[in-house]
Amino acid sequence: MEKLEKQLFQAWGKMIDQIGSWLEKIVVNLPNFVIACIVFGISFLLSRYVNNFMLRILKRTSMQDTVKHVTARLTSISIIMVGIFLALGIMNLNKMLTSLLAGAGVAGLAVGLALQGTLANTFSGIVLSFVKHVKMGDWIESNSYQGEVVDIDLRTTTLKQVDNNLVSIPNRMVIENPVKNYSVTAQSRVILTCGVTYDADLDLVREVVVNTIIDNFEDVGNKQGVMFFYTEFGDSSINFEVRFWIHSTSGIEILKARGEAIVAIKKAFDKNGISIPFPIRTIDFSNKLQIAKNPEKLADSDNASEEN
Repeated sequence: MEKLEKQLFQAWGKMIDQIGSWLEKIVVNLPNFVIACIVFGISFLLSRYVNNFMLRILKRTSMQDTVKHVTARLTSISIIMVGIFLALGIMNLNKMLTSLLAGAGVAGLAVGLALQGTLANTFSGIVLSFVKHVKMGDWIESNSYQGEVVDIDLRTTTLKQVDNNLVSIPNRMVIENPVKNYSVTAQSRVILTCGVTYDADLDLVREVVVNTIIDNFEDVGNKQGVMFFYTEFGDSSINFEVRFWIHSTSGIEILKARGEAIVAIKKAFDKNGISIPFPIRTIDFSNKLQIAKNPEKLADSDNASEEN
């Protein structure tokens, strides 16, 4: 019994000594702890100020709103992380700091491998926000889709097509594939193909088409603004192509101009007696048919041939 009491007394003494050493370490490191808290608090307040400052700066650029907020937030988080590392260094927790850095590296590698496609789209979205030839409101064609750019976020580029449907294309595909931008210049070219019959006056056809385009489109000032070419001898027509410019970069306006040109050219052809042929097929009978004057003799000869 006395031995047990002695062991308990020794354990109690060791606990008191340990608590005392802890209190001593707390008192000794209290200034460092206070300074570390102050450093972390300053870094936190500084991150909020930098976040607002970055947003004001980025509003002057052509970056998308989503990218602006994410960029400002990443900058503020970086400042907070620097404050945490400084605070741990002040408190002489270098081993913990090393462990955090190693863990962050391993976690970053794992997350990078798991979210490889997402990160590729994210970085592509950031790149697109700085690209001048693709911006909001442009009419582009990419990955076999054509439409107006209505949104560029960190994952997809959204196009509004002619039928008012929205198409979301991953940013990585937009970056890696060719992009045709119809809004780079202030004008767009309208291209129209048609054909006329082989007996048509080709000089008259050219004159009628060119004058029709000039009369119906104010953007075309003279004959130099219209390009007319005969392209081929078709199966049932002589085909031609006419090109002219309009002051618009919208795909819808191009379709409207092409439709107006088709209607105007058809009316002009009807007025001048010019025909647009439809596909025809000619049947050639190389063997002439023999028509007998006496049908009875022809029937008798058929019957005779059948009996033989």
